Amino acid sequence: MITHIDRRSLILGGSIGLMALLLPAGRSLAQDLLTAKGFTHNVASGEPSDDSVLLWTRYVSATNDIVELKVEVASDKDFAKIISGGSIQTGSWRDWTAKITIDGLKPGSVYYYRFIAPDGSKSPVGRTKTLPVGNVKRFGLAVFSCSNFPIGWFNAYAHAAARNDLDLWMHVGDYFYEYGNSSNHDNIVAGRVVAPDHEIIALADYRLRYACYRADIDLQTLHQMAPMVAFWDDHESANDSWEGGAQNHQPDKEGDWSIRRAAAMQAYREWMPVSEEPWKAYQIGNLATLYRTESRLLGRTKQADIGAAFHAANIETALDEFRDGEWQKPSATMLGSTQESWLYHGFKNNSRSTIWQLVGMGTIMGRTIMPNDVVGWLKADASERSISNFKNDVLAAKHGLPMWMDRWDGYPAARSRLLKAAQNADANLVMLSGDSHNAWAYELAEDKHPAGVEFAGHSVSSNGIEGSMGADPKIVAQGFVTTNHEMKWANTHQRGYMMIEITPQNVTGEWLFMQTVKSKTTAIADRHRMKVERGRNIFSV
Repeated sequence: MITHIDRRSLILGGSIGLMALLLPAGRSLAQDLLTAKGFTHNVASGEPSDDSVLLWTRYVSATNDIVELKVEVASDKDFAKIISGGSIQTGSWRDWTAKITIDGLKPGSVYYYRFIAPDGSKSPVGRTKTLPVGNVKRFGLAVFSCSNFPIGWFNAYAHAAARNDLDLWMHVGDYFYEYGNSSNHDNIVAGRVVAPDHEIIALADYRLRYACYRADIDLQTLHQMAPMVAFWDDHESANDSWEGGAQNHQPDKEGDWSIRRAAAMQAYREWMPVSEEPWKAYQIGNLATLYRTESRLLGRTKQADIGAAFHAANIETALDEFRDGEWQKPSATMLGSTQESWLYHGFKNNSRSTIWQLVGMGTIMGRTIMPNDVVGWLKADASERSISNFKNDVLAAKHGLPMWMDRWDGYPAARSRLLKAAQNADANLVMLSGDSHNAWAYELAEDKHPAGVEFAGHSVSSNGIEGSMGADPKIVAQGFVTTNHEMKWANTHQRGYMMIEITPQNVTGEWLFMQTVKSKTTAIADRHRMKVERGRNIFSV
């Protein structure tokens, strides 16, 4: 359990914070971010194990020289008991970010850390925690996804950072968005424009976008208070990305995809408290194994294209052919064969030593088709294009086809392989996912037998399907649940985050819904809890 700490005392220092995002007229956010010196973006930690943790900061030299930073790790926030440390070099080649892994720590222990520059200046103090060993009675995990800076405040981060019952953060992707400000023109909250102003493509663009997001004080504080396990989804590179391209990448205008992909990956690994390992497992004593996956840029095959079927002379026949052909290809994969093998071996081996198998995933696994009544729920001023798209989704549903080809629904053979591997290992499987911007709970089945449950999280700030709906959100949510046999609950209109509480007998998920993201407040409007019992792989009534 996280002990109380004075957050104000932690954030004192030279880091860029909230005021950098509320610049007076005539001052450029990009200019301020690019010219800042010293410790510019606070501290962060990640990749915890039972005896080590990765520490992160950013320090820009006033002389543009290579800089050596010292690190101090203490068991108290006043640094009266320094128990470990080290040193690390940084410079312009890695955008002045610095990461160092500290070993020799005690399991399940809270530590405080800081970086010290050559001139003696100190970073803000961070707080981190190692993973426990042995018999673990409880572990608290907060899950975040889809944080769109221009359209809302990061109130979910602020709320979670102030809690004292969480041990670890997990961010399952869309930590930022690649779009320029014009794409959010009608929804931008005052003071929340991003830099650079345009869609990001080059390495310098990605770096500046991280600098902008990480200037948010609530995100800084979240990173400062506990370690984070993080991985990218698509918007850290480009919308609907896969190994060989993306929906939001046009080679004739934006160049070689491999160059853009490499830039996105480099900037992510520079700015996030993550290791270079593409995927990883974290053991939480005998209680759980938590898996960090990669499902976008390294092994994912291209999404199946259902669009051509809707332009065929006989749409019904074309949809049947698509369903029985391209959609079912066994070669289609989200993870790639190497990562699939790693994960399935993990299920087999770790199910013997840990009770729960928790898999963090960028996109949702639960089967979802479009409700037949959806067109009647749309806003009165819905465009003809929007109405047509929803009608196509309804027609596809009648042929057993999902509404999103970009998620696991679009890769049914790969989904079956994963769920069968969990069943064969007799795993207590819990999927933790994001991406859709709305909240869902699924009971996952394979061959008509329970295979696990999924807590699918809503967004920190990104708009969801409610943006198209004119009907009562409760009617919309219930319509989805009634239509989809794996779906057991839904909320289709609120922002926030998930709290996952793990005990030997249960995993309980709580969706917390913020009152608003259009102004700064940590007020909670609503919450919903669901629980899965050990050995059942379905939700408890």
